[in-house]
Amino acid sequence: MKVSDDRRDAYLKAYEDWQKQLAGLHEVFLEGKALAGDQMKGLLNREARAKQRYDEARLELLGIPQAADSPFD
Repeated sequence: MKVSDDRRDAYLKAYEDWQKQLAGLHEVFLEGKALAGDQMKGLLNREARAKQRYDEARLELLGIPQAADSPFD
């Protein structure tokens, strides 16, 4: 299955961005890096937004409509 270059690039960028934010979370939760409360909130928000963008790009890559676009919702 071949996808368009735009879809492929969007997916890869979203995946790489999410992995970068996830690595930051791992530094805190698995390696014990200390953060102030507002920094932790920012880190969690960035990871959540990056994961959402990745999920959307993944669904687009697979050709699955998002919930708002689905005729079944």
